[in-house]
Amino acid sequence: MALAAATFFFSPSVPEATGARAAASRLPSPESSVQARPSSSPATASASQSVSDFEQRLSRINGQIKDLKARIAAEARKESSVLSSLARVNLNKSLVQKELAAQNVELERARADLASIKADIRAIRSNLDRERESIEKTLVTLYKFGRLDFFQFLLQARDIETYASENKNLAILARHQENVVSGFLRSLDELRSAEAALDSKQRDLAGMVRAANLKKQELETEARKYAALVLETRKNKDTFKQTLEELSASANELQKMMNKIISQEWVLPTAFIPLYERRGRLPWPLEGKVITNFGFERHPDFKTMVMNKGVEINPGKDKSLILSVHTGKVVYADYFQGYGNLIIVDHGMTYYSLYGHCAEFLVVVGDMVRAGQPVAMVGDTGSLKGECLYFELRYKTKALDPLQWLKRR
Repeated sequence: MALAAATFFFSPSVPEATGARAAASRLPSPESSVQARPSSSPATASASQSVSDFEQRLSRINGQIKDLKARIAAEARKESSVLSSLARVNLNKSLVQKELAAQNVELERARADLASIKADIRAIRSNLDRERESIEKTLVTLYKFGRLDFFQFLLQARDIETYASENKNLAILARHQENVVSGFLRSLDELRSAEAALDSKQRDLAGMVRAANLKKQELETEARKYAALVLETRKNKDTFKQTLEELSASANELQKMMNKIISQEWVLPTAFIPLYERRGRLPWPLEGKVITNFGFERHPDFKTMVMNKGVEINPGKDKSLILSVHTGKVVYADYFQGYGNLIIVDHGMTYYSLYGHCAEFLVVVGDMVRAGQPVAMVGDTGSLKGECLYFELRYKTKALDPLQWLKRR
């Protein structure tokens, strides 16, 4: 029944008291009509619960962006070198990655908001259907028992109670109808507001998608720039020789830091299996292919000999998690020139494992880790061979061949 076209009248042949009383007995109470209106939809409550999750993720990413910007500024102040140039380009790439990650979180939150608004619109429309049905039932009842133009009554009557003072049951009907119509009009206002919010959010979402696509293009540009610089470093003999000298200096700095860490050795708080008892049975820190072996390595073109104190592992397909090889405590998690983002885990009794070229840390200094626990994401920071893990095992200051300690494959 179309509300705009509905006009009903009380019949003068039916006694007012009897007709009104009968009509009132067939109608739901105003209280039940009010109670039928939900205060908020489940989607809205769910969305509000997830806001803190989005905020936490954005806060973490924004912290990483701030750290990267500070690191880029620090690299710019250093004396120009091959490693510092590689570091700056790589840090710029990492910065763009984090900015893209922040945009993706914002995009995800916008999509969640959009879904919530759509759920609210469905709930409002459901309310409108119930309220429309209630009004139609009331009008049918009024049609059966009267000939009064009820809508004109509601529009023109300034004092409903005075108008209906001669008939209490008619007053009840009038109040009931007023509550239902008011609720219906409120729902219409809510629907218009929700639809306007939906339109605005859809425009915001389209803008975010465009911005994210531009950031992806920027990331691809930075990645190509870094790959070109790495290739030039590896192919140019003079540049490669300078890089080896700088890497040797970085290795000496790492050795000095390891000496400090060894002097601060700690004792694990609980009983554990010593790492030396797991020789040949340690889990692999990353599933993939070994591309750089422990020991001396000869450059295929320049015939230069390099001593590798660890191995480099290229990740297998869809493998990105770097795992701790044994129980221990994280004693270092920061950028180290030549090694990129580096994690050092103290396994007790002066045994250590080192994980370099990480893209992102999943632990912080002071964390206790167990064997097989993810500690970082694989990356290419400080790497001349693309995305890979640099992995070392040490006893005191002595580098150990990791392949003699990891499980055979």
